[in-house]
Amino acid sequence: MAREATVQRKITATAVAWIVALIIFFPILWTILTSFKSEGDAINISTFFETPWTIASYFEVQSRSDYFHHFFNSVIISIGSTVLALAIAIPAAWAMAFAPTPKTRDLMMWMLSTKMMPAVGVLVPIYLIFKTLGLLDNVWGLMIILMLINLPIVIWMLYTYFKEIPVDILEAARMDGATLGKELVYVLVPMAVPGIASTMLLNVILAWNEAFWTLNLTAANAAPLTAFIASYSSPEGLFWAKLSAASTLAIAPILVLGWISQKQLVRGLTFGAVK
Repeated sequence: MAREATVQRKITATAVAWIVALIIFFPILWTILTSFKSEGDAINISTFFETPWTIASYFEVQSRSDYFHHFFNSVIISIGSTVLALAIAIPAAWAMAFAPTPKTRDLMMWMLSTKMMPAVGVLVPIYLIFKTLGLLDNVWGLMIILMLINLPIVIWMLYTYFKEIPVDILEAARMDGATLGKELVYVLVPMAVPGIASTMLLNVILAWNEAFWTLNLTAANAAPLTAFIASYSSPEGLFWAKLSAASTLAIAPILVLGWISQKQLVRGLTFGAVK
C-alpha cells in the first residue's frame, strides 16, 4: 500500500509539473505560431489554424530593421554587464562571506532592498547623469546600468555559494603563503565554478530581457533586441504577426542558451543545498 501511494504521488506530481510547464510555455508557443501568419489571419482566432502558414513576417521584419545589429548589441550588453558584475561581486561576496563585520548583514539587506524600488523613480536623475556623461544610446552606458541593477542579486547568490566553502581550505592556502589574489583566483573561484556559472547565466538572462532601461536610454545605435520588439508597437496599432516574428527572433537565442545550459544552471542554483 505504501509503495502504491508513493507511485501515485509521483504520478500526480509529474502530471502537475507537466500542466504547469504547458501553461508557462503556452504564450511562447502561441507567439511562435502567430509569427507564421499574415496580419489578418493573426487576429482571427476562429480560423487561426485553417489559414495558410507563411514566413513573410520574418522577411518583412528583417527588411524593416537590422535584426543582427540589435542582436549583437544584446550580446555585447549582456556579456559586458555580466563581466563587470562578476568583477565587482566576487571580491565583495568573498569579503562578506569570509571577513564579515557586525554590519555585513545590514549592508546585504540594504543592497537587496534597492531591487524593490520602482525603476521609474530614478529614471530622471539617471537620464540626466547619462546625458551629461555622454552615455545615452551607448553600449557602455547600458552595460553599466544593467550591471548596477543586477549587482545585488549577483552578490547575494555568490555570497550563498561562498558560504558553503569550508573556511579551513582558505586558511590552509594562506598558511602555504597564498596572497589574497591567489586565494581568490586559484582556490575560491575554482571551488565555486558551478555557483559562478549559474550566477553568470542568470545575469545574462536578466540583462537580455531588460526592457525599461534599454527603451529609455537608447535610440538606435545601442538599441538591443528589446527595443527591436518595441518598434513594432506604433500609434497606428500593433502589427501582431510582425510583433510575434520579432519576439520570436529576440527570444530564440536566450531560449537556446537556457536549454543548452539547463543542467549547469540547475546544478549551480542547487549548489550547497544538499550536504
